[in-house]
Amino acid sequence: MAEQDATTQVDLPLQVIDRSDSANPEPIRYGARKTGVIRRLLLLLLIPILMFIGAILGLYFQPPGPQKFFELTGLKPGGGSDAPFAIPPEIDVPQDMLDTMQISDVVGLARLMPQGDISPVAAPSGAGDARISEILVAVGDVLEKGQLVARLDNLAHLESAVLSAQAGVGVREATLLQVKQSVENSLHEARAALEQAEAVAEVAKSDRVRVEELFERQVTTKAALNTAQSVDRQANRAVEKARATLARYTSDNIHKQPDVIVAARNLDAALVDLGRARLDLDRARVVAPIAGVVLDIHARPGERPPLRGIMEMGNTSQMMAEVEVYQDRIARVQIGQPVEIVAPAIGQTLTGVVTRIGLIVGRQELISNDTAANLDARVFEVLVRLDPDASQVASRYTNLEAVARIDTRAGPPETEPAE
Repeated sequence: MAEQDATTQVDLPLQVIDRSDSANPEPIRYGARKTGVIRRLLLLLLIPILMFIGAILGLYFQPPGPQKFFELTGLKPGGGSDAPFAIPPEIDVPQDMLDTMQISDVVGLARLMPQGDISPVAAPSGAGDARISEILVAVGDVLEKGQLVARLDNLAHLESAVLSAQAGVGVREATLLQVKQSVENSLHEARAALEQAEAVAEVAKSDRVRVEELFERQVTTKAALNTAQSVDRQANRAVEKARATLARYTSDNIHKQPDVIVAARNLDAALVDLGRARLDLDRARVVAPIAGVVLDIHARPGERPPLRGIMEMGNTSQMMAEVEVYQDRIARVQIGQPVEIVAPAIGQTLTGVVTRIGLIVGRQELISNDTAANLDARVFEVLVRLDPDASQVASRYTNLEAVARIDTRAGPPETEPAE
C-alpha cells in the first residue's frame, strides 16, 4: 500500500505539500480580497459622475468663479450646442443671437407694443343700449386725439333733446327781456305818479293856507276851511302812496330789480339744461382717446359696442418692447443698457435701450412654443424704447413675440452734472 502511494505521488504533475502536521495553519481570505476590489471599482465610477454633475451645476448656475473665467477667456458655456446653459430652456434663442451672446447677457421673452401700449376705443359712458350706427375710420388710419371715429343710433334722440333745450333757452331769454321792459316802464310810471302827487299836494297846501288866512279875517266860512284842509290831507296821502309804489324798486339799476333777477335765474337754469343736453349728445359720438393709428376694429354697424372696445389704437410712431426678466437676474439690469431684439417674423435685429424696470414681481405672461415651458415663472417687466429706425420697422408688428438680449456689461449712459 505504501508502495502504491509513492507511485501515485511520483505520477502527479505538481508537487503536493502536506501541511497536516503544522501546528497553526493560516486560512486563505478570498472573500475579503473580493470586497475590496469591488469598492475600488465603485469609487472609480463615482468620481466621474460627481465631476459631471458638478460641471453641469457650475455652468448652469454660474457662480462667480466660472463667470470670471468665461469673461477672461471669452468662452461661452454651451458654445458647442444649440442652446447655451445660461439660457432658460423654454426660450428659443435664434442662432444669430447665440453667436454674439456673452455670459453676462440677460435673455428674456419680449412683446412689441406702441408707446403707452394698446388703447381700446370704447363707447361713451352712459350709452346704454345703443347700437353702432356708423364707423367712420378703417384699420391703418392715422387719427388725432378727439377725432370722431363712430356714431351710435341714439344720436337723433339726443339731438332732439338739444333742440328742445335750445328752445327753452329762447323762451327764457324772451321772458327776461319782457320783464326788463315791464319793470323799466313801471319804474318810470311810479316816478311820474310821485311827481304828480307831489305837485297836487303843493297846490292843496297853498289852498289850505290861503283859506285859513281868509277864515281868520272872517272872510270865508268854516265849511270852506274844512274842505281845504281835507283836500290837503288827501294830497299828502297820495304822495305817500306814490312814494311807497316807487320804493318797490330797490334801485335805479334795472338788473337789480327782483323781477329781473328771477327771470335771469330762470334763463340760467335753461342754459344749464342746454349744456346737459349737449353733454348727453356726446354719448352718441365715439372719439379717439389718443393720437395714433387704428390697429384693429372689433365691431360693425348694427352691433352693440363690445366690452373690449369698438376698436384698438396705438401710438406706433414710437414702438416699445416689454421684456420679461427672471427674478434671479433682474439685479444685473439697469436703465440705459443696450438691448437687442430678434424675431424670425421680422428678419432683422432691432435695437433699443432699457427705459424702465418694474418694481413688482409677477407671473410670466409671455409663453413660448415649448409645451413643457414653465408657466408659473416669476418675472419682472422691463420696458425697452426702440431706436428710431427699429421703431419704424416694428410699427407693423404690434404684439409680436420676440427674444430680447440685454447687454448688462454696459452701464447706464453718463449724465452731465447739474450746474
